[in-house]
Amino acid sequence: MKKKVVILGSTGSIGRSALEVIDQHGDRLEVLGLSAHSNRELFLKQIEKYKPEFVTLTDKSAFDELHKQAASIKTQLLPFDSGITFLAGHPDADIVLNGIVGAAGLQASVAALRASKRLALANKESMVIGGDLINDLIDTSGGELIPVDSEHSAIFQAMLAGKPNEVRKIILTASGGPFRDWPREKFAAITKTDALNHPTWKMGPKITVDSATMMNKGLEVIEAVQLFGVPPAQIEVVIHPQSIIHSMVEFTDSSIIAQLSNPDMRLPIAYSFFYPERCKSAFGQADFGSINKLTFEKPDFEKFPLMGAAYRAAEEGGTVPAVLNAANEIAVAAFLNEKIGFQRIPEIVIKVMDRHNRVENPTYDDIMEADTWGRKTTEGLI
Repeated sequence: MKKKVVILGSTGSIGRSALEVIDQHGDRLEVLGLSAHSNRELFLKQIEKYKPEFVTLTDKSAFDELHKQAASIKTQLLPFDSGITFLAGHPDADIVLNGIVGAAGLQASVAALRASKRLALANKESMVIGGDLINDLIDTSGGELIPVDSEHSAIFQAMLAGKPNEVRKIILTASGGPFRDWPREKFAAITKTDALNHPTWKMGPKITVDSATMMNKGLEVIEAVQLFGVPPAQIEVVIHPQSIIHSMVEFTDSSIIAQLSNPDMRLPIAYSFFYPERCKSAFGQADFGSINKLTFEKPDFEKFPLMGAAYRAAEEGGTVPAVLNAANEIAVAAFLNEKIGFQRIPEIVIKVMDRHNRVENPTYDDIMEADTWGRKTTEGLI
């Protein structure tokens, strides 16, 4: 029988890649439901091609326009404010791919795990702001989580080579972003166009800016802490500009296991759909005869202070990661809207963190309250 897949964030880069995986494995996968935010034009094309049973848009104005066409699209249109959770927990869904951007994805992750689904998680913020909550649900609900981020998929695969108590260190690789070689004194002149020009990956604007500030790697450190149960001190970030080694695990016998491929998100997505099976595919296939070198260097924490802020948030825990993430989302949006300069992003985020009164062992409501506080405080600073 075909596995039924729900794709949340279907018009984003992760969602589009996931649909390409389904295209290649149409004999084994089918689309049950799709959600997107506001890209109605592309969403309509996806509905026409994949004919899902359920769809929704989370932007109200885009939803209202789609609602006018509800009769012609021949699929059930779910409410813009609750459709995501309905889809994530639908009884017929076998796999829920969460490709939503930002903290908005946590609710969907919770709904999928509560319904005992396989959660293919590309929304790193779910683990960053609600990792303890997610891990509790995995332990109690019967749901499972397979990471889709290329780095965490690599770690997940490398971990299979040993036991958890044999792990000495996780090595997170990073491309270094577009400003790896820029001197710090030039950062004041960085434009939005500069920041969106990633040297390796094609991603959405928010995650591309996060890569430019190295915040993306900081968030991945927090995510790795939660996914793999290791303290921040056992996670090392290494700059690897070629993006061929996606991450590594060093075991207590000093062996290092790495996962390598050309940068192609369809590979970790397919892995999350079919795990523990490895399906036949050419996604990410590497030609080592054409790869001249693999290089590594240490990251510059002074030039990219948000990495240090993320390590601090991982150490402090509680609601601090939620505030870090919320402040960053608002600051990045302000930069993309050209309200603030590039250098102001880390300055603002760290100020908001410093003002926060941490809540230990937060509930879902505590996390959402911290998220709201972080956003409002950041907006005030901007």
